[in-house]
Amino acid sequence: MLDVCLLGTGGMMPLPYRKLTALMTRYNGHNLLIDCGEGTQIAVKEKGWSFHPIDVICFTHYHADHISGLPGLLLTMGNAERTEPLLMIGPKGLERVVNALRTIAPELPFPIRFHELSQKEETIRVHGYKITAFRVQHNVTCYGYTLEIERKGKFDVARALEADIPQKIWSRLQNGETVEDSGQIFTPDMVLGPPRRGIKVTYCTDTRPTPLIAECAKHADLFICEGMYAEKDKEAKARQYKHMTFYEAASLAARAEVAELWLTHFSPSLIHAENYMKDVRKIFPNASPGTDGRSVELDYIE
Repeated sequence: MLDVCLLGTGGMMPLPYRKLTALMTRYNGHNLLIDCGEGTQIAVKEKGWSFHPIDVICFTHYHADHISGLPGLLLTMGNAERTEPLLMIGPKGLERVVNALRTIAPELPFPIRFHELSQKEETIRVHGYKITAFRVQHNVTCYGYTLEIERKGKFDVARALEADIPQKIWSRLQNGETVEDSGQIFTPDMVLGPPRRGIKVTYCTDTRPTPLIAECAKHADLFICEGMYAEKDKEAKARQYKHMTFYEAASLAARAEVAELWLTHFSPSLIHAENYMKDVRKIFPNASPGTDGRSVELDYIE
């Protein structure tokens, strides 16, 4: 099971009724954060989740509304006597940007490891997450992220018995290990069926629509996508500042054949996002505006 929480849905500046965009997920005791705008700590506290298990922080880009909450978060994690390493993933320049922000959080009891993205598309596997970073089109280098929880094939008892595989190593094979026993090599493919459908979430903000977004979001269980503007007269502004409208996000969701779309990263001028959903759902029926603290538990689908 993967827990997903959209901590905030605002773009550019926090508002009394809307926090800045950030996403948090929980899987098997490991938490992952995408972006860390001002107020992220408050959003996590309001949700009732914990900072301590955050093992990975991914950054889409380094505009202030996506990273300005980081120094305070690091201090809080340090004050909680965290010692486990923290992995940060983001576009080139990540280490320089984070170290500059750490001027006000210079001493931490845990190490930070940096993975700087340089390719159009990169995959990192950590703590049970398969993280695919893909470059999008903003006015600075920016990435979207697809998070997947992969699922192995079913263990085939009949095949294991037929191949005379010792029962004592079945669990190791089921966990994906190659095992040597009594001079013989046993591999997982000898007892496992084809991989089963896992769980997939795609998140992207601050971009124009691109084919790669639809490709990386293909068949996602949940697609969380920027909808900076909903008003029809803001389309030119979206193109100028490299953002998306509700309708462009819905078109991407339809093209990617996702199960559900949550819109996020709303302009401060956008007040009643739900008033525009009738036209959005003509493009993609299972669309809804994100709300601060909205969460869902995603489980495997047989």
